Amino acid sequence: MTIDRRSFRAGLVAGLFLFAGVIGGVVLSSRLGWMPVAGSAENQPRLPLSTNVGPPNFVPIVKAATPAVVNISTTRVVRSPGGGEQMAPFMDDPFFRQFFGDEFFRRFQAPRERKESSLGSGVIVTSDGYIVTNNHVIAKADEIKVLLNDKREFTGKVVGTDPKTDVAVVKINAKDLPTIPWGDSDKLEVGEFILAIGNPFALNSTVTMGIVSAVGRANVGIADYEDFIQTDAAINPGNSGGALVNSRGELVGINTAIFSRSGGYMGIGFAVPANMTRAVMDSLVKTGKVTRGWLGVSIQEVNQDLAKQFGLSETKGALVSEVLPDSPAAAAGVKSGDVIISFDGKPVESPAILRNMVAQTAVGKTAKVEVLRENKRQTISVKIAEQPKDIARAGEEETLGSEQDESGAKSVLGGLEVRNLTPDTARQLGLNPGTKGVVVTGLAPDSSAASAGVEPGDVILEINRQPVRSVADLRRISSKLSKKDGALLLINRRGGKLFLAIKP
Repeated sequence: MTIDRRSFRAGLVAGLFLFAGVIGGVVLSSRLGWMPVAGSAENQPRLPLSTNVGPPNFVPIVKAATPAVVNISTTRVVRSPGGGEQMAPFMDDPFFRQFFGDEFFRRFQAPRERKESSLGSGVIVTSDGYIVTNNHVIAKADEIKVLLNDKREFTGKVVGTDPKTDVAVVKINAKDLPTIPWGDSDKLEVGEFILAIGNPFALNSTVTMGIVSAVGRANVGIADYEDFIQTDAAINPGNSGGALVNSRGELVGINTAIFSRSGGYMGIGFAVPANMTRAVMDSLVKTGKVTRGWLGVSIQEVNQDLAKQFGLSETKGALVSEVLPDSPAAAAGVKSGDVIISFDGKPVESPAILRNMVAQTAVGKTAKVEVLRENKRQTISVKIAEQPKDIARAGEEETLGSEQDESGAKSVLGGLEVRNLTPDTARQLGLNPGTKGVVVTGLAPDSSAASAGVEPGDVILEINRQPVRSVADLRRISSKLSKKDGALLLINRRGGKLFLAIKP
């Protein structure tokens, strides 16, 4: 076959132009910061390229931060009972007492003492020697030794502790100490690089790198007030009380605990946010105790069933199940059934977040509380008070197993066994004498009420926002419910109020 030279040259030139165009397009798109993803160019989105190549250079941050992270060792004397119980059969035997003497038996009866020691970490936050650490690191310690990065050792004095957040403050007598500047943990975002710095196993210092996996972690079961930063940076035994540092060299958290099934590192660690730590520290240093704000409401999670009952599009916010008498919330007009969606200008994602917000609010401050009431937003001004010290935490009986609507279908409340609440029953349940309602004495295991979480001993106060003062009221309301209708119950359980949504 014969190839025409002119045709060949023309085809070669056209091919080169096409290739150059493709390369130019790729270079141009990469310079603009975008790259096409696989698939049809018309239907697929274009993803932004990261402006950073790899993690930042942590060398200067580590050099600046590690001198401010110290090793804390504690000792305490533990007294255990003596061996008298083993010698009890011989105590009254004259032969043994004559042979061994009374002094021998007294030695067995005396309590025995032994020393226990533990290791942890701490962070110097002021140049004159204030150190923050975990409460569990120094709890019940008789002696605290603080070892600095330069090998100097000091005796530490406990300024104050707060078991509810697992934060403690220790003071050493020194000056011109290296410190880590405070960071704003509220601005921390998931995906940020962070460093966990500590003194585990009495080593001079250890540094591990990771990212922020989550913020605002609550209900972990470590402390009463939880707003943890979750990270995949390795937090080893002895790292408790150490520093969690961001890529700007700022202290954003105090390393507290790890999640582990084996006792080893499994990629999930928790740190107390710096903002919470700083607020606790300031209160302990100034007053020797932690003063927390108080709103005076009982709150609960908004699940899908409750969201539907209250007309919410999302399962966010904190549902007010009870407003305590003589509380700031009661004085301001907050009502049971309100859903708090923001506090002091910040969104409320869950009851745990609201609880932390209120606790960290200064006593006497007037906060704006936005609530959703009957599908309408309202803003209420509440003057925050100091949290009280004690805040931590026979009649007619009838079975509604055959309760039916007019069509003969069984009601959603079928299977409940209830009776009128008498003063004696109220007293036995620890309720106020004037409490009105019906008490649940039993319920069928396969009933809708049991699936929703109703328990024997619960006192039903309302059904679908209608008061229930007797079994007759409950029967009247229940008779109007069809097989397809749900029910919203307000109950009193062991002195606290709670909403429960029952599905058919």
